[in-house]
Amino acid sequence: MKKIVIYLYILAITASISACEKVIDIKVANDSGKLVIEGAVTDQAGQTIKLSRNVAFTSTNTYPAVTGATVSVTDQNGKVYAFTEGAAGTYTNAALTGASGQTYQMNVNTGNQTYTATSTMPLKVALDSITSADSDFGGKGKKKITVHFHDPVATADQYNFLLFVNGKQVTRVFTVDDRFTNGNDINFDLRTGNDDNDQAIYAGDNVTVQMQCIDHAVFTYWFSLQQQGTGSGPGGSVSPSNPPTNITPAVFGYFSAQTVQSKTIVVK
Repeated sequence: MKKIVIYLYILAITASISACEKVIDIKVANDSGKLVIEGAVTDQAGQTIKLSRNVAFTSTNTYPAVTGATVSVTDQNGKVYAFTEGAAGTYTNAALTGASGQTYQMNVNTGNQTYTATSTMPLKVALDSITSADSDFGGKGKKKITVHFHDPVATADQYNFLLFVNGKQVTRVFTVDDRFTNGNDINFDLRTGNDDNDQAIYAGDNVTVQMQCIDHAVFTYWFSLQQQGTGSGPGGSVSPSNPPTNITPAVFGYFSAQTVQSKTIVVK
């Protein structure tokens, strides 16, 4: 099977990605106090939905929690899973384990307003391995991480990746679809930036990659953040810009039914 190597150059992200997806016009907001919802149902036990409020683009990334909300997820059979608030703004359910092919609806009620979103969990595509090599983009001794997997030919697939270096999440967004690589063996490079928010990778570092198989609406959300070069990975802070959301009425954030899997290596 033909192998495809995908090079992701963050500083030239618009040029490199626009060949795969139309350019999305992103309006950058400098206001504050808007609701942010970060929700996911995975194929692992235990689910989390986080509620917060955004801050101005010029402010520090401290996002006030939204407490006292009523949060639930309903599966396609009509079973409702209530989420309980633990830490401020963090709502969890330990009983729900998602499954590929199933559709889930999130319901959030806060401030006398109900917000809903639906997402269908794709089939899981196996993460074969992750490797490290000398980076051809960056300083001396810097390494890049490459994820290796086989994209199935029968479906349109979208992927999102989280990168952790020595236990700390890199804030770059790494997302890709199979529009031009359907059915191929994929080698996808994850390169960290040179700014203060990202971590360079060197020999001896402990690196973990989480691979998420996501639906198209959620891919569009992450792609738009990747396109503008923001540092907002899932599980981290949401950018104060307004990428396309699958939540109604529209707020910042997303709701994703996704498969997850991880691999860890020591960089050589």
